[in-house]
Amino acid sequence: MATRSYVSPLRTAAAGEKRARVIKAAGHLLREEASIAGFSLDAVAKTAGVTRLTVYKQFGSRRGLLEAVFDERAREGGLGRIREAMALADPHAALDHLIEIFCGFWSSDEAVGRLHDAAATDAEFAQALAARNERRRDAIAVLVGRMAPQIDNRARDYRRDYRDVVDLIFGLTSYAMFRVLRTDRAPEAVCTIVKSACSAVIDRLNGPGSGLQQVSGLSVDRATV
Repeated sequence: MATRSYVSPLRTAAAGEKRARVIKAAGHLLREEASIAGFSLDAVAKTAGVTRLTVYKQFGSRRGLLEAVFDERAREGGLGRIREAMALADPHAALDHLIEIFCGFWSSDEAVGRLHDAAATDAEFAQALAARNERRRDAIAVLVGRMAPQIDNRARDYRRDYRDVVDLIFGLTSYAMFRVLRTDRAPEAVCTIVKSACSAVIDRLNGPGSGLQQVSGLSVDRATV
């Protein structure tokens, strides 16, 4: 007779509570440590009031813990609203909303910056972070495709320009760009700059006579798109 497995709800709840406590402790260390080098499973375990073995069993490695912290920050920082942005009928409004979401996320917690710093010293975590960032590129590619003019037999130039535009917007909406612009600006001001810059970049796809060539500073007239 097969033995029925049984998982205690209390044990499951306790494990979930420990996991949340460890992630919280890890976020605290990322904000407070003078150097990312001070972030370790031992240090996190001590801060969380659990054993190193507990942290290891929950996350497997330093990389696993860093990924869990990033994912938690993503949930807390509002990245779940990306689907809402992508559902907007106007792709320009959708891109603006996407930019607002990421500017809000980049500025939501100092731990986000430290997680990007960790990528410089942890190759495996850098790969995991890059994979998460590619989701942003995918969303941008969809929106740029929706904005692009439908011109037949222009394939080679169009594909090249399309890729350039996607890559440029991907760079403009990155944490690295946000950090550079944030030095002496409020997050809202950074968001405005990034939106304007992305609008100007989009003009590359439309070419002469498209009605999008009137650029004042970095502001593009979208009325004819």
